[in-house]
Amino acid sequence: MTSVATRLTLLPTRPSGTAATLEGGSCNAALTQDPWEFPAPLSAGYGPGASQDDAAPAGSPAQPTIPQRYRDASPEELDAMITAAKRTLGERAVVMGHFYQRDEVVKHADFIGDSFQLAQQAKAHPEAEAIVFCGVHFMAETADILSRGGQSVILPNPAAGCSMADMADADSVEECWADLMDVFGPHATDAHGRTIMGEDGEPLASVIPVTYMNSSAALKAFCGRNGGIVCTSSNARTVLDWAFGRGQRVLFFPDQHLGRNTAKAMGVPLEHMPLWDPRRELGGNTAQVLQDSRVILWHGFCSVHKRFTVGQIEKARAEYPGCTVIVHPESPMEVVDAADSSGSTDHIRKAVEAAEPGQTFAIGTEINMVNRLAAEHPEHTIFCLDPVICPCSTMYRIHPGYLAWVLEELVAGRVVNQVSVAEDVAREASVALERMLAAVPRA
Repeated sequence: MTSVATRLTLLPTRPSGTAATLEGGSCNAALTQDPWEFPAPLSAGYGPGASQDDAAPAGSPAQPTIPQRYRDASPEELDAMITAAKRTLGERAVVMGHFYQRDEVVKHADFIGDSFQLAQQAKAHPEAEAIVFCGVHFMAETADILSRGGQSVILPNPAAGCSMADMADADSVEECWADLMDVFGPHATDAHGRTIMGEDGEPLASVIPVTYMNSSAALKAFCGRNGGIVCTSSNARTVLDWAFGRGQRVLFFPDQHLGRNTAKAMGVPLEHMPLWDPRRELGGNTAQVLQDSRVILWHGFCSVHKRFTVGQIEKARAEYPGCTVIVHPESPMEVVDAADSSGSTDHIRKAVEAAEPGQTFAIGTEINMVNRLAAEHPEHTIFCLDPVICPCSTMYRIHPGYLAWVLEELVAGRVVNQVSVAEDVAREASVALERMLAAVPRA
């Protein structure tokens, strides 16, 4: 397979297929432009790509124009700039790259991983003066919270956000919480209204808030001060076990699919997982439905992973009998149910690495990672389930030009695009994040 290049080309999604188009759905061929060609701030959605039809919140961060020489530089020139700057900085700067980043950025990362692994690495490198985070905004916020005082966390392009994270804002979650407290009260109760006690002799909470890593620092702080926790796709089941040991039910936000898929695998019936729509009274539920709930799911989703369908899986199996289908748990429930397995980006990577040569994998996750796996494992046939290549439009904003710029600014003694979380927010958020880091998934 061809990997996603700096300028997106029309890509074959299957080894024997013809080039796909970017027509239809929420994809837009304008993603072939460099990110500085997009309007800043964005006037409507998130720009070309999978999340362009989602509404971008007012006041979303924007990237000011960078010097012309970075915009005019060839891929080879940018590569040389980044390499030279990293060599000069040495251990003063550490570059982290998420699995979904484009190849020409990831190649310069000192550490590559999913959000859980990169959170661990952010805490594990106190020697660095700067952490340059090639991911999206919520990841850089998390790195700032977990890093030592005095370290600078830099996001090469602050407009690299996350449409899913923006689907749950602090005000809406606070309003939801107030409504739930009115319905439940603070403590768990049985059918007779008696308080249920935990194993430690203390009352169980009526509801424990759990936020996915894909959320703002403000929501992580909300969880920290309300007895809650952060989860990633790597440890979601471990986190739900933790939460059920402390509360009668869980409020899970912002991704409904990860919450539903994880709880369903743990045996929670679907009828006990109502959806909370923040635009409707009681989230569109009755008080009794909420009382009967075990997991209350926020109405949020990932625009990349919601594109995967059962029909795509059926087509892959028809074209490649015996292929293994692996999808990310942010995919809809029916897709996860139809796949051979589901798991985090690291789970997907490990499954491919562990397979005997000659396997065929149809993978449901962001295209940059799928293409990278295909390039790294020529002994397998690997392709993306989605017949229309539609990258994450916000991840795609981390362009090598921005990385070269922030690194050369560091060489010159200037910190640009620093992500700083307010001290009071960071203090509360770190409580929920430390709980997350302690919830190590079972091997």
